Order: sequence, then C-alpha cells, then structure tokens
Amino acid sequence: MTRIIPALSDVSSAYDALFVDLWGCVHDGVKAIPSAVAALQTYRQGGGIVILVTNSPRPRAGVVKQLAQFGVPDDAYDAIATSGDSARSAMYRGVVGNNVWHYGPDTDSRFFDPLEILDNPAPINRVPLDEAEGIVCTGPFDPLADPETWRADLEIALDRNLKLLCANPDIVVDRGEVREWCAGAVAKMYTEMGGESLYFGKPHAPIYDLARRRLYALDKTIVDDNILAIGDGILTDVKGAVGEDIDSLFISGGLAAAETKTVTQPDPAALNAYLEAEKFDPTFTIGHLR
Repeated sequence: MTRIIPALSDVSSAYDALFVDLWGCVHDGVKAIPSAVAALQTYRQGGGIVILVTNSPRPRAGVVKQLAQFGVPDDAYDAIATSGDSARSAMYRGVVGNNVWHYGPDTDSRFFDPLEILDNPAPINRVPLDEAEGIVCTGPFDPLADPETWRADLEIALDRNLKLLCANPDIVVDRGEVREWCAGAVAKMYTEMGGESLYFGKPHAPIYDLARRRLYALDKTIVDDNILAIGDGILTDVKGAVGEDIDSLFISGGLAAAETKTVTQPDPAALNAYLEAEKFDPTFTIGHLR
C-alpha cells in the first residue's frame, strides 16, 4: 500500500536522482508551482540530480524556453527528456514513412526541425492526408473540441492503413483550471478504431531510455534502485515507473485531485479507492510536490 508523505525531503535522501514530470507537478500549464520548485532546488543543493521527464511533444529546447516563461528557474533541474525528442528520433528513422501528415496545431511545427544527432536521418516531408504514408500527431488541432470531430480524418487514415506516431501519450492536461485533450487521446481513438498507434513517451520505454542517457551523461554510477519517478499521471508516470521497476511518488493533487479528494493532502480512503480502481500502487503519495 502506498505511503502518504508530507514532503519530498522525507524520502529523497534514499535516491540519487529524480525523474520528474512537469505538467501538474512543477507547473500548471500557466505558471510554476513555487513549492515544487523549492523542493527540487533543495534536492539538487544536497547533491541529487533532477531529470525532467515530460510527455511534451516539443523538442528539449522548446521546453527550456517554456519553463522560463512559466517562471521555473534553471537551477531546479539538470536535464530534460521529452516525448517529443524521443518521437522525433523515431520519425527521422522513418518509422511512419517519409511523407507524413501532421495532425496537430501549427504551434508544434518545431517538431519537424532537423535532427542532427542521427546519422543519415530519413528525409521527412509534410504532405496532405491523401498523400501521406503515415501520421505524426502532436495533439488535436483544437484541444477543447469534442473528440468526435477527430473521427472523420481518422477514418480516412484508417482506410489508407496509415500508422500514427503519437508525440505525447497524455490523454488530458489541466492548463490552469481548463482541461485540454492531448495527442494520446487522438491515438487512443485511432487504436480503438482499429488503427496502429506508436508511442514514445511515458509510460513507454523509449522516453525512459532517453532519460537514462541524460542521467548517465551526468553520472554513470547511478542504478535504477536509486531513481525516484515523480508525477501526477497514474497511467503515465506511475505505470511507467512500475514498468521500469523504479520507485514512484504520485502527486495526487494533479489530474486525480477530485478522485482523491486532495486539497493539501489526499483523503486516505478516497486515495485507496482510486488506486484500487486503477490497479496501480505507487511507492509514495503526496498531495502536491513540496
């Protein structure tokens, strides 16, 4: 059974590194969460390494810029691993073909910037759906629209037997007080319709491989037993940690705040009922990262 803790510092001395989710943990999609920033700064001052592991479809440089805009200082983390970078690497290896249809807003166009870390990357061309060999989904065109509006395009893709590369497996995020759909919801619908969706962010292995590469570039001696994964997504952060056999700290005051009746801390009975229903048991739980 999960252990509810009052602060990260109660358990952090047992870990050499943290894999920390961003949205709902370090920021709320609009601004930084001060208690979370302070907790990470304190952890780093004690010698710990913080790797931000995010399902953002943006390249790492874009996340760095966004964090600065939100007020997250650069001394709160050491490195960043994004679903976008993991998915971009796969795209430039040609996993969905050379001619791709971009399912997503124009604000995600940096996803298609050249990727210089690969030798001989596949040439990628953005084309209309009826000319595409595959789909690259960075999110819905309108994150507030009814998901049924996605179905017509996905039916065309399904008829053409196109694979869908999902750059962000999250289903929803909360931007301040507003809940938005993410690329994972599109991919989920496409899979349920009978299509093939490829995932590279949490809870899937590729992003953890990338996070470890970021970590090992700083310290090659750290083993999985000494890594703690932190996040508010039970089916992304916690499920991913379980799959990687690393400990987890569940932030109940994020996506599951209502289900766990979290204000400052979760209601124990509501938390246990939620975890039992989801069939995951994080190592630790806290209302908000602090």
